This record gives sequence, structure tokens and C-alpha cells, in this order.
Amino acid sequence: MVDVGDKDFTTRIAITEGFISMQSATLNLILQSGHKKGDVLGIARIAGIMASKRTADLIPLCHPLPLTHVEILFTSQPENQRIRCQTTAKTHGQTGVEMEALTATQIALLTIYDMCKAVDRGMEINGVRLLEKLGGKSGHWRVNDAI
Repeated sequence: MVDVGDKDFTTRIAITEGFISMQSATLNLILQSGHKKGDVLGIARIAGIMASKRTADLIPLCHPLPLTHVEILFTSQPENQRIRCQTTAKTHGQTGVEMEALTATQIALLTIYDMCKAVDRGMEINGVRLLEKLGGKSGHWRVNDAI
């Protein structure tokens, strides 16, 4: 593991996004809360938050962090037959929260897939990436095309 003991404690924020594409009927089922398994997006949100808190258990040599906030927002994009997941993770610590935000986004999207695979096995997860990070020695970074 990298030694972060001499680094300053700062507020650190990471924002990530990812998408899951699906058939229009599947998207409508999710948006109309018609899925027999329940609230797909609500369950996916909880799964993502739980995953962010377990990132150090999943990724070797990743520092365990005391997260102060994790927010997962879903936006439907019917014109593209997909759902966008955006995660914001925050901590006050000695290392960044990019991995926690990326893990949350990926697991939230995987949860949507798992809950809907019986009606649409062709769903596709893509575009998972870091949009922005703040805090720490390297300061503020933002992808060029971020919204």
C-alpha cells in the first residue's frame, strides 16, 4: 500500500458517471415502477452506496476511507434508451475517493442489470468514468466534456 501518512487531511470529492442501455420496454418498466422485483432504482442506489463503503475490501491495496457523503443520482435518457448514473463521494482524509465513487457507479449499474436481466439480457453498461475530483495535493481536476 502507498504510504499516505504524511499527506494533509483535506476535503476530497469525486464525481463519476456511467450508463446502462436497454430496450425501451425495459426502461419504461423501470420508470413506471412496474417491475415485480420492486423499486429498481431505489435498490440500485442502496447497492451503490453500500459498495462504496466496501471498496477497500474489493480492490487490493485500496485504502479504507471514512466516507462523509455518497450520493447517487439516476437520470433517464429515453432518447438513448438508457439510464445515467452519477455518483458523488466525499471524505475528509489523506487520499482521494475516486475508487469509491467509481465502485458505487459500477455496482449501481450492475444492480439494475441483475434486477432486469430476466426481461432484457442485452443491456449494456458503458461509459463509466471519473468526471471530476477536488482536494488533495493535485487540486481540482475535471474532464473536458463534463456537464
